[in-house]
Amino acid sequence: MALKVNLRHLEEHNVRLQGEIPVEELELDVHDEIIQPRKPLRYDIEAQKMEHALLLQGKLDLALDCQCVRCLKPFEYELEIASWTCHLLLEGEEKVPVVSDCVDLTPYVREDILLEFPQHPLCKAECGGLPNKSVGKKNKTGSSTDLKPDGSAWSELNKLKF
Repeated sequence: MALKVNLRHLEEHNVRLQGEIPVEELELDVHDEIIQPRKPLRYDIEAQKMEHALLLQGKLDLALDCQCVRCLKPFEYELEIASWTCHLLLEGEEKVPVVSDCVDLTPYVREDILLEFPQHPLCKAECGGLPNKSVGKKNKTGSSTDLKPDGSAWSELNKLKF
């Protein structure tokens, strides 16, 4: 069931669209192991017909199953677009396809959701990452595993001979 709005209904008055779309029907095509949408998209949208365009305003919510990029712990991320707005032309070169007096809003919702996906999901902002088991231990020679305080990556790179 795609998210569609009937243009004939909009001739009389604005239309409010509320409900859920199964994530499979959104066809998000996510190939990321870190972020996986598994729950339905919830939407609350008001559609308004202007002279030669549609104006859509509302709210989109989608729960994502994520894995923290620092500590690898699974957590749920609530993707919320509180003030979603979309302007679709009904005439001209960039007009939207109209099938049986209906406009499919799914591609536009899909695009905006994908743009809002977190780039590097964190379980919490102050996540320290995986626990470092070697902290405080000594290596085989008996010296500390800490780096020299004056050593830096640049000084190591300067030692390279090309």
